[in-house]
Amino acid sequence: METETQGTTFSYMGRNFSNISLDSGAFSECNSDRSGEFPSALSQTKRVLLACASDKSDDVIQQLVSDLESDSIDDQKQAAMELRLLAKNKPENRVKIARAGAIRPLILLISSPDYELQEHGVTAILNLSLCDENKKLLASSGAIRPLVKALKVGTQTAKENAACALLRLSQFEENKSVIGRSGAIPLLVDLLETGNFRGKKDASTALYSLCSIKENKIRAVEAGIMKPLVELMADFDSNMVDKSAFVMSVLVGLPEARAAIVEEGGIPVLVEIIEVGSQRQKEIAVVILLQICDHSVVHRTMVAREGAIPPLVALSQSGTKRAKQKAEALIELLRRPRSSNAASSSDSSD
Repeated sequence: METETQGTTFSYMGRNFSNISLDSGAFSECNSDRSGEFPSALSQTKRVLLACASDKSDDVIQQLVSDLESDSIDDQKQAAMELRLLAKNKPENRVKIARAGAIRPLILLISSPDYELQEHGVTAILNLSLCDENKKLLASSGAIRPLVKALKVGTQTAKENAACALLRLSQFEENKSVIGRSGAIPLLVDLLETGNFRGKKDASTALYSLCSIKENKIRAVEAGIMKPLVELMADFDSNMVDKSAFVMSVLVGLPEARAAIVEEGGIPVLVEIIEVGSQRQKEIAVVILLQICDHSVVHRTMVAREGAIPPLVALSQSGTKRAKQKAEALIELLRRPRSSNAASSSDSSD
């Protein structure tokens, strides 16, 4: 997936903590489909791919688009598979296929009761969405709701590729609200919790993008996102600590999110990350705890009792410049007399 910069921004003691952002390692790329190639022995596939390398590529694409509306489901599958591969392997084909009128019939295939046909349709849409020129056309043509449906009832591969396609469409700000209203958020949370490793990665990246707007943050918290986030952050073997922490960081500004983090046992997990995590993990954990503690005396007490101060002191001495600043701010907050700020605590837990 293309990385996006989306900072966690808040102020504490006159300091602006707005420099948490994704770098190239935070989320993996969600490029074209990664669900495997098709048998190279298929003579028709080889013929079409060779033809599309020639001057007759436009004619071949037009014929495949026409076959998408065939009365034969086998012809539809073959055409969708060919278009899926052509859009995957040659970027210029993505524009040609869209201009040839493939988008609407491919969208119809996403709602097919045949799971193989649905999967080809979803993945062809994903591959077309890699082209910026196609993103608005896909959304305006009605791709969002069928993709959400595939996220609910499709094969595992269809769900993963639907999540990637929704991520691509969410890169236009106006689509984020539409995707959220279409019911995608709870389904992405479910994929985050129950999917395989690739599914979890794709879901977390889509949620990170979609939750840049408040209404989707609320939907995510209401869907129970904190449970899988905390569980993944607690499992250092999951390779999901960074991704889950970044998603949590965009949600923690909500009072409901802070309460859910605490309820799901997030404080001990965040303290452990500060103790044994990577530098990036430590930094984002401190930022999350700063927000939790800044809004609640009760939560400050819980963090201090969890033994956070010693690893924070160590981080303030040996971390990066940004990590040192954040660790010092959290230490200062934790050492503040517990009764002095109780009246100003805003979270309902106080």
